[in-house]
Amino acid sequence: MSRRSILVVLGMLLLAFVTFRGRHLVRQVLRRPRSPVLPRSPRPDVFANGGKSVVALAGGGTLRERLEKCLELLGGVDRLDLAGKTVLVKPNVVAGRPFPTTTNPDLIAALCEVLQRFGAAEVWVGDMSALMTLPTRRNLEQSGILEAARKTGARLLAFEESGWVPVKIPNGRFLREVYVSEWIFRADRVINVPVIKTHRNATFSGCLKNFVGATHGRHRPYLVDPGSWEEVVAELNLAYRPDLNILDGTRVMISGGPWEGETAEAGVLLASGDRVAADAVAVALLKTYGASQRLDRRSTWEQLQIRRSGELGIGASSPERMELRTILLEADPDLERRIHQLQRLLTPGAEDQSSSFARPSRPVGTAPS
Repeated sequence: MSRRSILVVLGMLLLAFVTFRGRHLVRQVLRRPRSPVLPRSPRPDVFANGGKSVVALAGGGTLRERLEKCLELLGGVDRLDLAGKTVLVKPNVVAGRPFPTTTNPDLIAALCEVLQRFGAAEVWVGDMSALMTLPTRRNLEQSGILEAARKTGARLLAFEESGWVPVKIPNGRFLREVYVSEWIFRADRVINVPVIKTHRNATFSGCLKNFVGATHGRHRPYLVDPGSWEEVVAELNLAYRPDLNILDGTRVMISGGPWEGETAEAGVLLASGDRVAADAVAVALLKTYGASQRLDRRSTWEQLQIRRSGELGIGASSPERMELRTILLEADPDLERRIHQLQRLLTPGAEDQSSSFARPSRPVGTAPS
């Protein structure tokens, strides 16, 4: 553990003595209740086509229409063989704030209903919030996800209330082992449902970053190596592989983050079996807004999360290894132009300066604090 990490831990311990919330924090840093559940080998990407990772993008229409079209573009949710299976839906519940700080509750409800329609025996919705915002159950309620999921009959989970499974990290520079929520391995299928946003420490938050919420408190990037957030996020993802990733682009955070920042009504949904390819498309989308200087310092495939994940074989490492399928459900010149821009930003050697793109004509605001 680096000197900076030690100082962070000491600060957290001090907080524990003066606040009730600090008690939750210390328990998650110091406690490591092991689960009898064993990690398992990852399943292959059932949505891949001819050796390429497929990413679906649907824009316009209603959220439910976008969800249905994304799944259709991938080849159909029936590829997951959901009949009789337990399915874990993993949203972003970093805190008790509305989307786009957290995942849109309406998307969680719509997805749960789709999973049930395709025969899932039981649907679980779970996460573990940032240490400073625990407990997770309160955040699930305040974000609206608890009510949305309950209406569908889904079971709500706060990962910090259960055990952890130790998973070895091969070829890790920052980690040799990570404790993962037992629910990741108890579920027959795992669906990763992050929100698309910028992040002050990790540059952006998408599929890869969302897995941090399924790891033990002591393995959060700010405790492992605060100066290498993005590489740590990539290495954490060696511990599991989701069966499907669905990225919430209803409203995106285009600067600031992860708690609050400048937002835009993007009105899109992304889906893929490859979290790296999906994050590359999400990054390209954020870049079209030209609002984040940190994001614009590197080209899409040179973002540290994406580049390191490609090196580790977690997912696609270049646009040649992915296939982007798009659909607009209604006429929208602004979104059509933006899709063309993000396709360009996915191409190595393309002009990658945000100043070459117009600011969005759709409403831009600020995420609630």
